[in-house]
Amino acid sequence: MGKEETQISREQLVKLLNEDLAREYQAIIAYVIYSQTMKGAAFNHIAGELELHAAEELSHALLIAKQIDYLNGTPTKTPKEVKMSDKAEDMLRFDLENEEETIRNYRQRIKQADALSEFAMGEVLRKIIAQEQDHLLDLADALGIDAPKID
Repeated sequence: MGKEETQISREQLVKLLNEDLAREYQAIIAYVIYSQTMKGAAFNHIAGELELHAAEELSHALLIAKQIDYLNGTPTKTPKEVKMSDKAEDMLRFDLENEEETIRNYRQRIKQADALSEFAMGEVLRKIIAQEQDHLLDLADALGIDAPKID
């Protein structure tokens, strides 16, 4: 990430955090729907995991909304679009892609927060990333693939 992407204003950080919040909403909705509609004995365990993921994503959304409020912004009310499929593998791949994007964005957000000397915000984001990486591993395991390397 170049210096120009790290050096941003508080207002720009609010805008980016709202995009992250919209992605958290997307994850909550996707995990709720997928966990309840995934069919087949092979997916019973991961469906239960997805229910847990939904609750964790809600806690992430609350933490991100709190950071937006701290920066004197207004949290968004609109989720990013949720992709749908009747196939469990597709649902898991959609979730995997979303987790990859989320981790990539939070890594950038940590650098941006640190550049603004908002170190406590960086710590909040680091805790969220730890859970997102666990989600990524759960999904990769369910798909029978190695966890993707995130640049």
